[in-house]
Amino acid sequence: MAFDSLSDKLQNIFKNLRGKGRLSEADVKVAMKEVKMALLEADVNFKVVKSFVKTVEERAIGQDVMKSLTPGQMVIKIVNEEMVNLMGSTTTEIALRPSGEITVILMAGLQGAGKTTTTAKLAGKYKAKGKKPLLVACDVYRPAAIEQLKINGEKQGVEVFAMGTGVSPVDIAKAAVSHAKANGFNIVILDTAGRLHVDEDMMDELIQIKNAVDVYQTVLVVDSMTGQDAVNVASSFNDKIGIDGVILTKLDGDTRGGAALSIKAVTGKPILYAGMGEKLSDLEQFYPDRMASRILGMGDVLTLIEKAEAQIDEEKAREMEKKLKKAEFDFNDFLDYMGQIRNMGGIGSILNMLPGMGAGQIKGMDENMASDAESGMKRTESIIFSMTAEERANPSILNPSRKNRIAKGAGVDIADVNRLVKQFDQMKKMMKQMPGMMKGAKRRGGFKFPFGM
Repeated sequence: MAFDSLSDKLQNIFKNLRGKGRLSEADVKVAMKEVKMALLEADVNFKVVKSFVKTVEERAIGQDVMKSLTPGQMVIKIVNEEMVNLMGSTTTEIALRPSGEITVILMAGLQGAGKTTTTAKLAGKYKAKGKKPLLVACDVYRPAAIEQLKINGEKQGVEVFAMGTGVSPVDIAKAAVSHAKANGFNIVILDTAGRLHVDEDMMDELIQIKNAVDVYQTVLVVDSMTGQDAVNVASSFNDKIGIDGVILTKLDGDTRGGAALSIKAVTGKPILYAGMGEKLSDLEQFYPDRMASRILGMGDVLTLIEKAEAQIDEEKAREMEKKLKKAEFDFNDFLDYMGQIRNMGGIGSILNMLPGMGAGQIKGMDENMASDAESGMKRTESIIFSMTAEERANPSILNPSRKNRIAKGAGVDIADVNRLVKQFDQMKKMMKQMPGMMKGAKRRGGFKFPFGM
């Protein structure tokens, strides 16, 4: 996640505060000086940092904190509250017109920010909510952008309206709205052209589109990897065309994350969504309180639950539970199980959302458990994919010659195949003996991922 480095530093600072029985004013000031440096290194806007640190320090030096039995925890609570305020305090949705009216959303941003992909991701979100969105290709300067939108629109099951590169974006936008009215679409999303930098031609074109069609929401897509430049871009767009909110892309990457902590304070506009990966499903609603919890190492269990609800097929889960209780599950069932974990972002992503399991903790885990688990999943999948359909459905027929063939096909040692089969058999026996153990999921020696993960 973008905040890994900042999260590690803040958690170290607060660890020292927790270790003190009582806090002096000097203790708070030293800690806040370190917080200030950590935020600046994360590329948070200087004015934002200055105001944030001042507010936290004033609250932390208050009598309620100093006389508290757990002053360190109180300071962390204050930092968390102020961080939430910094990012917007409340979750903001893109405003839609009342039912029956068409909402036109204009997507703007610089080239390379991931605007076209994000536009398709957003359309997918609306389709999942029962809306009927129409994607509109208004970037006539890059034929590749039109093709990209068509491909992604097809993947999302959303219609794309395009008129090629020989028509002006303004005329395309007007024709698209007419098409939407005639065909029952209730959301029109305009993917406009980006430039390498903010320039007058781009701004003029966006203004012309907004004058030609009734744009209800203007959403700016910015690349979080550009740090303070992202904040400057947001300010420029807001000043020149007016924006209603921001979508931050690449927040899953190795960035310092300063843009997320600065944009709302500098522009006054909320962060609406965060792009957390390259897949078309990797667009998360931005919750300031959850993001603050992640940054401070408190986890984000609510988002984890929502991901599980979205990715795990309830009917399949019930079937799996029945099979487990009867010890009837096979390797096909296990492939489904691993696929669901991968759809949730993988084991590393899941661990990152658990309280006390931030990047620093994961890196320091014995034998890099998260990394080993991911590697183990891939190895296990290779072994299972090297089996025949009959072998997957009936593991009991796996004799030495079959195992040798599977090992060669998967590019692993025969010992890896034997280990997987042995663990599989052990799991079936355990499930037969203890039908309710899946609910407990407590094992001696701590948690261990099954099947070589």
